[in-house]
Amino acid sequence: MPSHFSSAPQLTRRDVLAAMGAGAGAWALAGCRQGGDPGAAGAPTEFHGGTAYQVPPKGHFNLMDGVTDAILGDHFYLDLILAPGAMYRWKEQKWEPMLLEKWHVDEAARTFTCTLRSGLKWSDGRPITSKDAVTTFWCLRIMRNSLWDYLDDVSAPDERTVVLTMKKPSTVVERYVLRQHLHADATYGPWARRAQRLFGSGKDLDTPEGKQLNEEFQAFRPERAVVSGPFDYSYDTITNAQLTLVKNPHGYAADRIAFDKVIVHNGETTTITPVVLAKRLDYATHGFPVATEKQLVRKGFRIIRPPVYSGPALLFNLARLREFADPAARRAVAHAIDRDLNGKVSLARSGRGVRYLAGFSDNLVPQWMSAADRDRLDPYEFDQDKAAGLLTGAGWRRQGKRWLTPQGKPAEYEITFPAEYADWSASGENAARQLSDFGIRVTPRGVTESQQPIDVDKGNFSLAIQSWGTSAHPHPHFAFVQDLFIHNIPVAANQGGRGMGFALRQATKVRGRVDLQRLVIQAGEGLDEAAQRATVTTLGLAFNELLPMIPLFERHGNNPALEGVRVTAWPPDSDPLLQNSPYADNFTIMLLYAGRLRPEKGAR
Repeated sequence: MPSHFSSAPQLTRRDVLAAMGAGAGAWALAGCRQGGDPGAAGAPTEFHGGTAYQVPPKGHFNLMDGVTDAILGDHFYLDLILAPGAMYRWKEQKWEPMLLEKWHVDEAARTFTCTLRSGLKWSDGRPITSKDAVTTFWCLRIMRNSLWDYLDDVSAPDERTVVLTMKKPSTVVERYVLRQHLHADATYGPWARRAQRLFGSGKDLDTPEGKQLNEEFQAFRPERAVVSGPFDYSYDTITNAQLTLVKNPHGYAADRIAFDKVIVHNGETTTITPVVLAKRLDYATHGFPVATEKQLVRKGFRIIRPPVYSGPALLFNLARLREFADPAARRAVAHAIDRDLNGKVSLARSGRGVRYLAGFSDNLVPQWMSAADRDRLDPYEFDQDKAAGLLTGAGWRRQGKRWLTPQGKPAEYEITFPAEYADWSASGENAARQLSDFGIRVTPRGVTESQQPIDVDKGNFSLAIQSWGTSAHPHPHFAFVQDLFIHNIPVAANQGGRGMGFALRQATKVRGRVDLQRLVIQAGEGLDEAAQRATVTTLGLAFNELLPMIPLFERHGNNPALEGVRVTAWPPDSDPLLQNSPYADNFTIMLLYAGRLRPEKGAR
């Protein structure tokens, strides 16, 4: 089985990859900045944000994609530390170039070529070159990154040019490459060379040598990060409460950003809530409970509600729970849960029960599936009588108010969820309550957010709440990577497990026998969007029939934005940039880079 998958694939949809040279324009938002650096003449200006991170020694500075517990490594604040090649405006379907100044595809040669800006430097003063990019892409291969399902090779003909040779020309390679953070060869070069030798010898990550390389690389702990962005860690001030990012004078756009420091407060929703209510945070993307949101509004916070394009899903451990191997049992569970209620109790207006259950965002389904094909999707309306009929047909039976599995055992399970995620916790607890009322006894249990996904990957769970779809990438390919690869056999291998244990070769009524792994890769291949749409349709219909997981609700942000304290204001809700997913091309990060977020006069 191919082993090039990652928990953080990065890429986007364009009408034709051949048109990508349009990305060669300048960073258009930069013109929106007014005046000089507000902090130059007075006290340093600060922007305050928040997210959970691990402190050293568990938290570390191996920032390569997919390595767990890197400090800010899986959060959008990393974009201020390691500048991406480009960032994307989802509404306008337009790139804003950053470290990369231009790119293009040669369909005949099967190459994607990109050019670095001149004059770029790492925080240690060394130039950023194509050698760093080649090193980055080889290290991604160690981490099973999905980009390598589309690549044969990466080369650097000169110091600013990177050439990626594709197996087949592909639209999704664009986003994988442009949104990729580059990493310094000075730090990662030896690992890249080991990867080149391993794969050049014909071995892969499933061989003993490949497994050893993967394990050793994930255990690599550089003392400090070599960074390209406008900020760097203040290494000596990292505490359990907060960390500080300070200006990196060599960093890309360091002179454009209007703030001198970024303070990141540590914590998930429960911990961060009092910090936000005390107005010590300017912006947060945590899923705040309904009561907290009301408090925030009363205190004068503006609530921004960007689409997130994903949400919580119910996962089954199919290796442990054989009674759910029959898709009819999973369909029964889908009918037994009121998804609208699940979203409402979790996030009120920002939690919307999933309508299509096609495996990717309801916001995007009409763009990729015809009306006729959408009509073929089972909406799995809340209907516990239908649920009971499906279970009975699958060999389950009732005993009083309780269900017995086909093996005659009481249907009793535990559901785990990240304890610190207030919205996912509420979703898990509500799903447990609804299923228990239906006669499938489910006990909810919160597990610390850094451990719970690892437990899922290792198979140490019965039922679990994890993500469906993706808030990181607009092309459905990436949603299906999340649904079918991340906490499943292909990527769970990074933790030595099989995750959900959902086999990717399946028999379906809608399309006969399907190889879902191949279809997910195929969904991003080629330059013909019509052909991709056909593949996405097949995947959507198959997902809807098989329900490898049950999407519960689609989240919209309820992001508090504090205006008039340290930050003057965010743009109006009508600004198209606010349609960006808050977890990918985050609009706040893009506004900071453009100089559009300004310090309040006299604030610090």
